[in-house]
Amino acid sequence: MTDAPTPDATQPAEPALAGPARPRPRRALLLAVFFGLAVFAYVFDQLTKLWVTGNMTEGERIPVLPPLLHWYYIRNSGAAFSIGENVTWVFTIIMTAVSIAILLQLRKLGSLWWALALGLLLGGALGNLTDRLFREPSFAMGHVVDFIQLPNFAIFNIADSAVVSSVVIICLLTLRGISLDGTHLTKDTVKHDS
Repeated sequence: MTDAPTPDATQPAEPALAGPARPRPRRALLLAVFFGLAVFAYVFDQLTKLWVTGNMTEGERIPVLPPLLHWYYIRNSGAAFSIGENVTWVFTIIMTAVSIAILLQLRKLGSLWWALALGLLLGGALGNLTDRLFREPSFAMGHVVDFIQLPNFAIFNIADSAVVSSVVIICLLTLRGISLDGTHLTKDTVKHDS
C-alpha cells in the first residue's frame, strides 16, 4: 500500500473556481466579425451605387414592390433628410473622424454584438465617405448616391441602412448595460463607480 503523494509546498495551489464563467469570444473571432461586416456593408453599398449610376438617370424612379418600395436615384449633398446641403465638407470631416474613432476602439472590443454594431457602422461610414471623397462635383465635396424610397420617408442607401442598424444595436446594448469589452454593468457597479 502506497501513501498518497503529499502536496509540494513549492507548487502554487490551483485557484478555486468562483462559479461558471461565461465564455468570451476569442479576439480573432471578434475582429473577423468586425472586419467581415465592415467589408460586406462597404462593398454591398458601393456595388449597389455602381448599379444605380450605371443603369438609371438621376431623378428616375423604378417601382420594385409598389407602393411600398421604389428605386429613386438622387444625389444628396447634405446629411440625412438633406440637412446641411451647403456644408458638404463638414460631413466629410465628421465621417473621417468617426471611422478613425471606431478603429481606435478595437483594442477594447470584447463583445460579439459590439463587433457586429461597429462593423456595420464603419462599413456604412466608409461607404458614404467614399462618395464624399470621389464623386462629383469635386474631391471631399461629392454628393452621396441615394436610391431606396419608402412611403413617407427619406430616400437612402445601403450605407445609411448599415449606420442606422448599428445605432439601433448600440442603443440596445447600452440599455442592457453591455459595455464594449463585453462586461455587464450592474446597478452595484454603477453605484460603486459613482
